[in-house]
Amino acid sequence: MSFRKKGYLVIKKAIDPKIADFVYKYFLLKRKVARTLFDTNFISPFTNYFGVWNDHQVMNTYSHYADIAMETLLTEVKPIMEKMSKTKLIPTYSFARIYKKGDILERHKDRFSCQISTTVNLGGDPWPIFINPNKNEGSVKNDSYVPSKAKGIQVNLKPGDMLMYKGCELEHWREPFPGENCGQVFLHYNDEKSATGKDNVYDRRYHLGLPSWFVGKKIIKQTDI
Repeated sequence: MSFRKKGYLVIKKAIDPKIADFVYKYFLLKRKVARTLFDTNFISPFTNYFGVWNDHQVMNTYSHYADIAMETLLTEVKPIMEKMSKTKLIPTYSFARIYKKGDILERHKDRFSCQISTTVNLGGDPWPIFINPNKNEGSVKNDSYVPSKAKGIQVNLKPGDMLMYKGCELEHWREPFPGENCGQVFLHYNDEKSATGKDNVYDRRYHLGLPSWFVGKKIIKQTDI
């Protein structure tokens, strides 16, 4: 069955496992650098250039919106995403985490910038992701997400593998992590022909790589003054 009908698809070795391993080790080192800079007060813990530990979805776990290496993967993976989804895509943003023991990714559906998304296994201990193929299950009520009780489909990914899925339509989650570290990056896209597509290039940032507080801001260059 095609991606369009199922709403999800596993792509083996979407990126070279050696590249996945390199990016995973880079991100582990970046986490270590960020922790040292924060703990020694060289930078404020509210500075998000080196990543944060205050993501509301998985608290106290290292994450980064729009890390430059991950944003590069966002553009590199786009051709295979378009080929397998048979859809012309607009890149929106990347979001990476290094999960720790005991972490849970609650059942949820994604915001409008994540119409067609993928999660790529970068490395670390194995940890499956679950997806509910029934888009009619799981809903938002009074601004709160009401999860389904569906068992879901368990997807196991090796480094370099990815799960492509319709993030706004299909509920997805991870159960308690039994390992020590697991590096994953979410790469998000919009359908170019959708209502939000062309108006939401790069998640409404000026270009890729910029932090989240650039969303919706207009940059005034010296030549414009």
